[in-house]
Amino acid sequence: MGAEELQQQWWPRSLTPSTRDTLCRALTMASRHVVTVQPGFSVSPQSSTWHTGLLDCMSDCSVCICGAFCYPCLGCQVANAMDEFCLCGGSVAMRTLYRTRYNIPGSILGDYYSVMCCPMCALCQLKRDIDYRREQRTF
Repeated sequence: MGAEELQQQWWPRSLTPSTRDTLCRALTMASRHVVTVQPGFSVSPQSSTWHTGLLDCMSDCSVCICGAFCYPCLGCQVANAMDEFCLCGGSVAMRTLYRTRYNIPGSILGDYYSVMCCPMCALCQLKRDIDYRREQRTF
């Protein structure tokens, strides 16, 4: 499609011929330089892991006892440490938030199964990991 056809079909008649010519030339020149790949810079975040396993409850007996006898209290401690609402401490969302914040491999489905199959173990693991990262000053 040439410049004249563009002028006749697409431009309002209120534009002056010189303005239409200028716009058509600009569009024609712009269509010649197509960028297919944008240059970019990205740094992949460093992957991390859980400090302890899901079933390593006895690696920190105080956390294990708190989780066993006062699960809501432990949930509130975890939520408070993460600056979240207290009732969300033992939730799938809290575990997923923590995992994504520290780039720990996994999935929401894995978080769901961890919390639903063994909620105490999942919450204790989260609390142990928070405590470990606090000691390392990475929390």
